[in-house]
Amino acid sequence: MNNYESNISMSSAQSGEAVIAIDNRYLLEQILGADVALGSEKKPPKIPVADVKRDLPIYLFLGSFAVLSVLSLYALQLDWARVVDRLPRLGKVFYDMAHFSTDRFHLTLLTLTETITVSLLALIYGLVIGLVLGAFAARNITPWQPLATALKCFFAFIRAVPTPVWVLLVLASMGFGMASGIVGLGFHVVGFFGKVFAQIFEEVPDEAIEALRSTGASRIQVFFGAILPSSLSGVIAWTALRFETNYVEAAILGMVGAGGVGYTILAAMNSYRLGRAGLAVLVVFIFALGIELLTTLVKRKLKV
Repeated sequence: MNNYESNISMSSAQSGEAVIAIDNRYLLEQILGADVALGSEKKPPKIPVADVKRDLPIYLFLGSFAVLSVLSLYALQLDWARVVDRLPRLGKVFYDMAHFSTDRFHLTLLTLTETITVSLLALIYGLVIGLVLGAFAARNITPWQPLATALKCFFAFIRAVPTPVWVLLVLASMGFGMASGIVGLGFHVVGFFGKVFAQIFEEVPDEAIEALRSTGASRIQVFFGAILPSSLSGVIAWTALRFETNYVEAAILGMVGAGGVGYTILAAMNSYRLGRAGLAVLVVFIFALGIELLTTLVKRKLKV
């Protein structure tokens, strides 16, 4: 081999080593970051300091909140001496409630079942209706943009009215009973799911929707073929969370005539059977804790 061929071989080997070195550096930059790969030290993060101009909205919010709090206390004209005098009685009430009584405990379990039933039925009906209305309210799949705006305003109106008010309105027309609780609670569930599902559907990438539309798929096929599968984890997570809220609200609504365990607690408190009321509250808490653990497990599995 002559000198010319030797130089070419050495140059080729050096070029290969250079390419390998560049590739290795590129991999290090991708894995460790450019600063680490180049051997440079990252600068420590800056510690935010007070800035009056930047933090002015925060100061205004806190100041407004403080002023409103003072005005609220002044408008209520609370008798603080009476509050302080009767506050120790609260401990006596809790003490009496802690002495549980199993008197008519079967009735407590029966009304608890009614509360769970009201929660589930309101959840199912509200879920179906909210799913349909949420699809029409999503800007990326609605057939008419003004319809989406009108539905979102409708959802805001429903959620602005408290659930007990809806139940009282239904009670005026349907009378006392669980049916009024289901319908009254269902109003708020529809408003909740409609808003939440519309936001979830709007987060689906437009590319996936346009890809299906380019194949000639209809709006229904796009919804069931791309939007709903992409949003399924969020739908399940929000449904589990709403069931927990429904259960708590259904227990409270029993105190206004919607039936369920809330009515049992109210009746026991009015008759000063605090031990029976305390046991009913404990049963409600245990079931609520179970729903909380189930909701946490579902969200952990779905990673949302």
